[in-house]
Amino acid sequence: MAKQIESSIPEFTRRSSLAWLAVLSGIVLLCSFVGVMTAFLSQNWPLATLFLLLIAGITGFAYVNFSQIRLLSAANEQKRIDWQTALPEIQRQNLNLEVFELSKILEVESEQISDLQSAYIVAEDLAMRQIQQEENVPLMRHVTLGKAPFDAVLVKDGVISCIEVAFLVTPDVRQEKVDAMMRKIALVKKAFGDAEIGLEIRLMMVLITQLTSTDGDRLRSVLNSKRFSNTPVDIDIRLLDFEKLQKIYVTD
Repeated sequence: MAKQIESSIPEFTRRSSLAWLAVLSGIVLLCSFVGVMTAFLSQNWPLATLFLLLIAGITGFAYVNFSQIRLLSAANEQKRIDWQTALPEIQRQNLNLEVFELSKILEVESEQISDLQSAYIVAEDLAMRQIQQEENVPLMRHVTLGKAPFDAVLVKDGVISCIEVAFLVTPDVRQEKVDAMMRKIALVKKAFGDAEIGLEIRLMMVLITQLTSTDGDRLRSVLNSKRFSNTPVDIDIRLLDFEKLQKIYVTD
């Protein structure tokens, strides 16, 4: 069974916010009580009145802020992002499908499938390392979001990027792959709209290439066409060269 990932971002800050508010309010109230008692004992009525007003103000401030935090916490419990770790079977199916398509293009023998599978796993891992390095935020790999599995998901600056990886040995992306991406991101957009989640959604296509410079230029011309003009969300396309990734993360 897939594990539910903690998806309410305020959950990580709620307890510390409450604690700091309680501590600061307590310190001010304590000082105010000491001040009002001192003013009463010295019969300094203007100062006593001032401290009483301060106590009333701090009490009201604390009450309002505690109430707001409780309301926001309750609201966030109702608007949690429904994401889960993708089931191993789903991950295996996706991997086998990608490797099968690559094997047909490369015309590899059946005994070489395992090597191709290993190469694909390495390429995806290196690509995810590079994306995390570029974005400088943690990312979650193999996540199901809005009932759609993605290779990774990251959240940055109010935008949730759903990441799909493809390994290209020809200067094009399979139309079936593109269609599958569009269906999945449409599911996420609908799920976020139904749940009234305020994050912007983006599809990040991470294309790991092993192409000549000529084929690389041809791929860029394909990607710059109107092929993705009718997508339901913004698309961020990243081209990563497999050989360069290996030089960065594997070889000296």
